[in-house]
Amino acid sequence: MEDGIPNNTFATQPGGGDRIKLNVGGKLFETTVSTLRSGGPDSLLSALSNRPNQDSVFIDRDPEIFSVLLSLLRSNRLPSTAKRFSNQELIDEALYYGIESQLRMALAPCRLNGIDASLLTTLKPSSDGIVSAFNAIDSDGSLWVAHGGQISVYDWNLSHTATVRTHLDFITSIRRVQPEIAAIGSLYESGLHFYNMTNGCRVDSADWVDPSDVRIYKARVHAIADSEDSVFASYDCKHGENCVLMIDKSTLKISSEIGRMPGTSSKNAVPGKLTYVPDMGILVGSSVTSGAFGYSGYIRLWDPRSGEVVWETNEPGSGRSSRFGDSFADVDVDLDNLALFKLCSKSGDLAVAELRKLSDDPWVYLKEKNPSMRNVGISSGIAGGNLLIHCYRKQVFVGREGEMEVWSRVEDNADGEGILSEGLCRRNYVDKVEDAERGIIKKIEGGGDRLFVTREDVEGIEVWQSSNYSGAVSVL
Repeated sequence: MEDGIPNNTFATQPGGGDRIKLNVGGKLFETTVSTLRSGGPDSLLSALSNRPNQDSVFIDRDPEIFSVLLSLLRSNRLPSTAKRFSNQELIDEALYYGIESQLRMALAPCRLNGIDASLLTTLKPSSDGIVSAFNAIDSDGSLWVAHGGQISVYDWNLSHTATVRTHLDFITSIRRVQPEIAAIGSLYESGLHFYNMTNGCRVDSADWVDPSDVRIYKARVHAIADSEDSVFASYDCKHGENCVLMIDKSTLKISSEIGRMPGTSSKNAVPGKLTYVPDMGILVGSSVTSGAFGYSGYIRLWDPRSGEVVWETNEPGSGRSSRFGDSFADVDVDLDNLALFKLCSKSGDLAVAELRKLSDDPWVYLKEKNPSMRNVGISSGIAGGNLLIHCYRKQVFVGREGEMEVWSRVEDNADGEGILSEGLCRRNYVDKVEDAERGIIKKIEGGGDRLFVTREDVEGIEVWQSSNYSGAVSVL
């Protein structure tokens, strides 16, 4: 690099092959055609590399940031000097030069390893700071956050890009169902509502009605899931009648009704959690209720095409060897390994079942493989309190009150034929003591290579990710 502005600010050098000089903001840079073209055929730099030698080009941009971006094109890594600038400053310049995809890859967090994850930052909406619901986007780690009656969007860089105020006072469920469309519901208002996050307009609503049953009115949404072409939402009415509605994504109109139940018992309560399993084409729904006699609930698998139940279990009480009285407190689906996990309410134990081999009692209860974690948390009374589970990237994240732990696979299936073993996973803490003291964990959800966490009555949403400098490795 040299200072000064030559008369010919962009030219191949005589006898220099593909060497090129660029003048950016008064500083001269020398590089090669191949380096400029590595930004992609549609980038500004690639276009400049094709200009005739006699053309003079002056780029009126920040030369210091250009130096960082040029280093990125040369090595596919950001130099240490990049730390002098904010991510947004780098992104703005990369957008100008048309090399945002290269910068995006360089800024992306490393692969999420729960053992090594730590708190990166806490995102706090500018108003109604208590997050009532959120949806982390798996593809890029962006985030759609509901706080009060508003929805805020954070992009892959965790930069705030939009906030939309809805007609609802309090949103309790949210899911991105199209690139710009959010599906939202509330336990305090009826219907499923679709909002365009680009212009802030409500584009449609889906209400559960039945002309033959006058009791079906003002049905509230409890959970939302989606497939490639459908949205699934669980509804219930004040008298308990409930169902899951399937809604066509292209028209946003109701296409069918699934799993209608009277809601008169825990075995017929509205599903509080829905997960679509694309590899099997099934919808998993679960419900958990608690009372004076402990937890009870069910897990059901539906075939959305026929609306029929293909497998179900009720706890307590079903299965030959299920632990009676130790019903699950939460359930989640491992979409990568096609496994079903449940967290027991009294013992705090974690159990797993293969989705393709479900039977009357398919559960394998995992044994603690980490000696330092044996009897930690469970014996101290955390089990039976606030328990939740989230499966992501072949890892199982568990919240016990304020503590967060991860169960990572440490071995392949024992017999090589897909049979699960008790020693399948190893348990470790994700957080430190000071992290656990911030409050009771209400929700954990993964997106991209990040983990997002909200806590009871605590403003904002925590962002966790693994360190680029860690030597820790988990076998997944």
